[in-house]
Amino acid sequence: MSQTIETSEPRENRPWGPGAATGVGSMPGTDAREAAKTVTGSLETLPYLPELPARGPGADMIGRTAGLLVEVFAHVEPSGWRISDRPGRDTRRARSWLREDLDALEEFTQGYEGALKISAVGPWTLAAALELRGGEAALSDPGACRDLTASLAEGLRGHLSELRRRVPGATPVLQLDEPSLTAVLRGRVRTASGYRTHRAVDRAVVEGALREIAAVAREAGAPLVVHSCAPGVPFALLRRAGATGVSFDFSLLTEREDDALGEAVEGGTTLFAGVVPGVDGPLSDPAGSVMGVRTLWRRLGLSPGTLAESVVVAPACGMAGASPAYARSALAHCVRAARSLVDNPE
Repeated sequence: MSQTIETSEPRENRPWGPGAATGVGSMPGTDAREAAKTVTGSLETLPYLPELPARGPGADMIGRTAGLLVEVFAHVEPSGWRISDRPGRDTRRARSWLREDLDALEEFTQGYEGALKISAVGPWTLAAALELRGGEAALSDPGACRDLTASLAEGLRGHLSELRRRVPGATPVLQLDEPSLTAVLRGRVRTASGYRTHRAVDRAVVEGALREIAAVAREAGAPLVVHSCAPGVPFALLRRAGATGVSFDFSLLTEREDDALGEAVEGGTTLFAGVVPGVDGPLSDPAGSVMGVRTLWRRLGLSPGTLAESVVVAPACGMAGASPAYARSALAHCVRAARSLVDNPE
């Protein structure tokens, strides 16, 4: 049997406290007030700013983040989002919807004190998704990648400042959505023609860009969480880059990741375990939803006493494709599942 390991992590970097639950970002529907009411009413310790991609381009995660960029603009082409010379209708729409979402969140967080999460697409998924003027992904141009990272960093600095202004009692938490990160590292992002793939980006370069964003989060006193619902999440790289937490689809884990997971937890990284499906389906009992997490803890030889402090329970991915009723049920289910880790960590 493996030795039980106690973790020594900086508790002040976990403003959500033990037994926390949260969502990933996207919610169904088009009503910002209803989404904010659902999220803040369901999640007491780690609510978040919802995204509503059903409203159309500019409310999707790429468009929303493109609207945050400073001195870099984008518009919608049939093939996706493309970098522009100047702000146009699509940029204005993205910024307008973000203001609407922040207005709704502010309304339902009057007097709130505690952790509050906002999210944006990370620099590598953004580089894989945004097209240059010729139609190829920004990922193909190292200079464009550097410019995007710098622009994103400045935009997130303003976004975090705006959140603090609107909800003064909140401790911001910044989530970077990086579903394409593994594909970027492994050279699996397809070119515009679809016949080839872009060259893998050096891990040191990937880590450096993430460090740049982590520095912005640190300046704002905001723990950084990186989310990916793709297989092969690079836990060690994200930890080195400055991520306080890593959010992932728990069902995609394999035992090959055990060593990296164990080292991450021992180093103080919070695991945002996506154990609840993001689309409509039957939900097991809450304790059953986190049974795999308990099994993982035993396999890694980690102390059960650290479980509720080291794990945040979440859906596996965004819930834009779910029904509103299921989204409400799923968030409530996450809360009960997280509570079961406190009540019964064994």
